[in-house]
Amino acid sequence: MNQDIIVRDATPDDKKYAETITTEMAESAKARGTGIAKRSPEYIQMKMDEGKAVIAVTQDGSWVGFCYIEAWETAKYVANSGLIVSPAFRKSGVATEIKRKVFELSRKKYPDAKIFGLTTGLAVMKINSDLGYEPVTYSELTNDEEFWKGCKSCVNYDILMSKERKNCLCTAMLYDPAEKAAQLNAASQPAATVAHKPYRRPNRSFAGNYRLFERWVRFKQYVLLKGWRRKDGEGEEKKNSILSFLFFW
Repeated sequence: MNQDIIVRDATPDDKKYAETITTEMAESAKARGTGIAKRSPEYIQMKMDEGKAVIAVTQDGSWVGFCYIEAWETAKYVANSGLIVSPAFRKSGVATEIKRKVFELSRKKYPDAKIFGLTTGLAVMKINSDLGYEPVTYSELTNDEEFWKGCKSCVNYDILMSKERKNCLCTAMLYDPAEKAAQLNAASQPAATVAHKPYRRPNRSFAGNYRLFERWVRFKQYVLLKGWRRKDGEGEEKKNSILSFLFFW
């Protein structure tokens, strides 16, 4: 990562960047042909006031990137949302550093919470996997209706609802601190003293099989799109934009 870039916890002094951040979020979603929950500058400023955001800036104060924390079901679940990087600084490694920093902040503020994310971006999936997230089914995510309302602004929302919120083009990933602790505890015990092995999901990490997982994600998205039929006969432009994102992103 560029040594001129500083990645740190956001503060109220960073509110001046809120308009730039929300504008870039909207432009990025439009360019990729997909959607994220729309946020206002006031919402981003609130996250800065609460100490629930991470920002990246240059030494001279230019904005570089941003991400914030949202909590659901009385902080049983936490999401690191709205990751965005200025176009001039993409592919510089700053997104990885922002994700690492906001993950650390989430663990500090909500040590017992399950941290989850939904994304179509394979690069983000790789970063999440390196942090200890694992691919999971949608049933393992929060049931909070306010979270799922955020999907309404996504062009894939019709697909999500047609699948009764059980599947979509996004891949769900989860970091479960209780499960991680159980795995570490079991690993530290002599084999003879472990009466029952703790539950462990099948190994679905990226380690050693990134290309295979990439192909699986593409196939899943292809199958979902192939089976998607809009009843009103409209939305062809929307569907084409999704296809463009999937195969040319």
